[in-house]
Amino acid sequence: MSEIIDSYIPVAIFLVVALVMPPMTMFMVKQLSPRSRAAGKYTTYESGSVPTGTARIQFNVEYYLYAIAFVLFDVEVLFLYPWVTVYKGHGITSIAIVEMFIFVFILLFGYIYLWKKEALTWVK
Repeated sequence: MSEIIDSYIPVAIFLVVALVMPPMTMFMVKQLSPRSRAAGKYTTYESGSVPTGTARIQFNVEYYLYAIAFVLFDVEVLFLYPWVTVYKGHGITSIAIVEMFIFVFILLFGYIYLWKKEALTWVK
């Protein structure tokens, strides 16, 4: 029973630190940050330029498509790194190679799908 409790001590320490750090950081920032009640502080931009026009501008949807495609492919590439590190030290088996070819094929299929749907062209 003692061994089980000892194995949870690092988890408890991590949990306490995770719960204490955000309020502690927010408190420190509030105490240490400079306070200014100048009128310029409450404007939209503090750079000295006067804001003109409305803040309601429509962005092109293509920006979001690029962002989503980037995140998808970026996360997929992140899955390659653990595979390489695990199989680098233990020797790559034929099953692992087949799994990786399937994974890369799915990535390639997704890329071709985006290309065919013209989601990667900037101006239509």
